Amino acid sequence: MTNGDHEAGAGLPPLVAAQHRAMPFTRLTDCGMDPADARRLLADTAAGLSWQDAAATLADTQLERARLAETTGHDVTARQARRYASAALMFAQMAYQSDTAEKRELYARHTAAVAALAPGVERVEIPHRDGVLGGWLCLPAGPPRATVIVWGGLSGWGAAYLSVADAYTARGLACLLAEGPGQGESRLRHGLYVDERVIDGFARFLDLVEADPRLGGAVGIQGISFGGLFAAHLAAADPRVGAVVVNGAPAAPAVPEFRTAREQMAAVVGTDDPGRVTAVMDSLRFDPDKHRIRCPLLLLHGGLDPLARYEDQEPFLRAADPDTSTLRIWPDGEHTLYNHAPERDALTGDWFTDHLAGQDTPNG
Repeated sequence: MTNGDHEAGAGLPPLVAAQHRAMPFTRLTDCGMDPADARRLLADTAAGLSWQDAAATLADTQLERARLAETTGHDVTARQARRYASAALMFAQMAYQSDTAEKRELYARHTAAVAALAPGVERVEIPHRDGVLGGWLCLPAGPPRATVIVWGGLSGWGAAYLSVADAYTARGLACLLAEGPGQGESRLRHGLYVDERVIDGFARFLDLVEADPRLGGAVGIQGISFGGLFAAHLAAADPRVGAVVVNGAPAAPAVPEFRTAREQMAAVVGTDDPGRVTAVMDSLRFDPDKHRIRCPLLLLHGGLDPLARYEDQEPFLRAADPDTSTLRIWPDGEHTLYNHAPERDALTGDWFTDHLAGQDTPNG
């Protein structure tokens, strides 16, 4: 079966077809799966194996590969296998839209696999309200030239973007992969959800960067998928943001028509009350007449993105200074540009370097 067949869901049961559309080969590999594992996951689920079981089995195989490599002193191979395992577990938990016990367990296993990548990946935790916000800090070989905070959206979080961190640390930038309210362990373990003041939670990661003596220099932020909306709001609200990348986000979020998508959004807000979910989404509407982005903006768009049309993202451009804003469109680009991942990450890494390196901090 080709990737095109997966995307079209040809001949597959409705649930499996929806999973293949939401998690195509390009997304699986963009977020760190071994390409061979990604093909096997799509093939096994097309043959009738449940998504979560197929992905967890692939993770188990990679974890055993890591264990064997460690016993023979092959630490590089072990680290690679653990990264592949962490990605497989990230996708395993995506089979559940609601926060079931199974989803929590799979995500906890994912977190443990990422934690085993230390010291190259550092776990960070930030007290917030009655819970804790989590994330992963990746440092370059030398003193960081600047720091970029990256987060995802409704289903891909934190360490799903280790490949983005690789691109940034290679350029001398520190990268903090954040799990804000409604995301990852911050939600599944600590009960922090998206609400009308969600931007306060994302601002806590700016506080963390400011407080870490290793992370001098300017700070940029990047929001991927729905998280781009949070990034735009934070850039408009907080002068500490030195540059912002928005990739595949709606400026005016709405409760989706499809049941599984509604369930996913309800889980992010932490309620089954449709009125409450609608109220929170309405509060997050980005109005370029009210929310002005005064730092440099890079807006990324895929011409084949079914979730965020150009018109959905255009308000972010209207909120920014045209002299310091940049639009990059890939006509054949999928959602968040899964199918152009290396070029996308090189572009954003270079753009952040150009706009942040040597820039004074707001307090500097």
